[in-house]
Amino acid sequence: MTMATHDKDTMRALQGLEDGSSSVRLRAALAVGTAPDPRFVDKLVERCASEPDFSVREMLTWALTRHAPSLTLPGLLGEVRSERAQARSQALHTLSKIGDRRAWPAITRELLSDADDEVARSAWRAAGVLVPEEERAELAKVLATQLGRGGREMQLSLSRALIALGEVILPMLGTATTRGAPAARRHAIATERLLHDPDAGFELSIEEAKRVVVLGTTSQEGQ
Repeated sequence: MTMATHDKDTMRALQGLEDGSSSVRLRAALAVGTAPDPRFVDKLVERCASEPDFSVREMLTWALTRHAPSLTLPGLLGEVRSERAQARSQALHTLSKIGDRRAWPAITRELLSDADDEVARSAWRAAGVLVPEEERAELAKVLATQLGRGGREMQLSLSRALIALGEVILPMLGTATTRGAPAARRHAIATERLLHDPDAGFELSIEEAKRVVVLGTTSQEGQ
């Protein structure tokens, strides 16, 4: 392949990422990931912040993972500080897929408690992947402040992030169970049940937690 042909293919792919058709953008992102080129990185990061189609965003993330972290991290770390919620959430999602722990310092308390649910969920997932072993307990403390937040899907995401940290979360769950608001108490009880019994469904765990909060007893104690 001549240099001119390569440059023409690169330009076509870059233009395809901005096409009005989501299927064209999807194919362009696939092509970019299949043939990584440092010239694609800035455009991929930029498109993640504005791409409206979920499947295309996932392909953009995949394409970024195909490039060297030394090329992708600077742009992504800049995006986690963006004023645009989608830019923050997609950058965090991509960082979790890359898995390079040099990104850990960017996972701030502000992101873990971001007012936008998708940003917060992405931060929780990224934190679970990137956190150093010695900082797991501190991360658990921050995540525990979010217990009771949102609906079932949101709470399940937080429970999964907490459970991934292991038994270091138990003191924080215990505090939330005894001192937290009712929603946080229910969520903490359900999370602890899932930690000890991964096969227990989240819905059943929440329903059991509701009963515990109301009656102040476990099923074994009530028998």
